[in-house]
Amino acid sequence: MSPRNLDPDKNLIHRAWQKVPSFFASNDVAPGKGSGLSQAEIDQAVASVFSSGPSYYYVLDFHNVHKPMYLSPSVRSLLGLDPDNSTIQDIINCVHPDDLAFVAAAEETAIRLLHRIGMQQVRQYKISYCFRLKTADQGYRLFNHQCVILATDENDGVARALGIHTDITHLTAENNYKLSLLHLLGGESYLKVDVLNDGEPVVSQPSIFSPREMEVVRLLASGLTSAEIAAELGIAENTVKNHRKNILKRAGCKTTGQLVSRCIGEGLI
Repeated sequence: MSPRNLDPDKNLIHRAWQKVPSFFASNDVAPGKGSGLSQAEIDQAVASVFSSGPSYYYVLDFHNVHKPMYLSPSVRSLLGLDPDNSTIQDIINCVHPDDLAFVAAAEETAIRLLHRIGMQQVRQYKISYCFRLKTADQGYRLFNHQCVILATDENDGVARALGIHTDITHLTAENNYKLSLLHLLGGESYLKVDVLNDGEPVVSQPSIFSPREMEVVRLLASGLTSAEIAAELGIAENTVKNHRKNILKRAGCKTTGQLVSRCIGEGLI
């Protein structure tokens, strides 16, 4: 079933998807329950999205939102869901009740912004925001939601999306309730969008870090030392140390921990 045909009273998030129906594909791009993509394609997409902490991923088919979707096995240990028989609604049901309105507003705002940017460019952006999910132990933990578009139809309508949910409670317990649209190729991004304030103008801005600095930030967030980053990037260790100094200064952070927390919370990585 297409998002166009969902019961408008189903829930806030489904209704958010209905606000811009032209954003979605008018026809399915591949048949079947699965993602319509090879495992290698999914793995490549997962690798392009940063994850620092326990995580799971899913492939959402917007023409079959009520059917079981492609879910990574780790969803069982994190949320207690069956990876073979769970739908997007099962994940939505785990969202903290107090965060549902924010998630719906973030989804609607992201769709409207991407539609405004141009459907030909939707696959160049990553959607990022945070919210609380009920975990397998029945407690709530803060997760970072990242989403990239995997497949579009001949009219550039969105057919499938990859979502990754990462437990970031070990990095921060505070949610800034902001949305970020990060350009994956280093172009202008939309950062810290206040989706709950309709009156605030939304403008794009260039990344505060260079592409090389972003590589260093991602590797720092993965726990690598300067020497390990130097080996990974094939540059001198002193060069990495200079990058780290400049990155901290530009971000207004005193420690690497503060830097990683800010970058994840604001959707910079």
